[in-house]
Amino acid sequence: MKLTTVCLLFSFTFYCRSAQALPPPEDTPEEILRTEIILNGRSPIDNQPLTASEYAKIQERIAQSKFSTPIDPKIRELIFLLRLRKFLRTVTPF
Repeated sequence: MKLTTVCLLFSFTFYCRSAQALPPPEDTPEEILRTEIILNGRSPIDNQPLTASEYAKIQERIAQSKFSTPIDPKIRELIFLLRLRKFLRTVTPF
């Protein structure tokens, strides 16, 4: 009898706690927020408000200029050696 009562009280406690974890009813679900089209944004350069067309132009300009600057061969070799060193440290135990 005591064990049954304890089990019922214990299960009722967990049942009540699960109801407390629900979000408030006025909260918009994330699935709906994902489908909304964002018409304004902020500049990644200076954080100024932009329209969708201005934002697209800036993103295009950033994508074009991303790899236009050549890297010095000495720096490229240094990066390669650092990556090789990091790889060797993960493979060898000492």
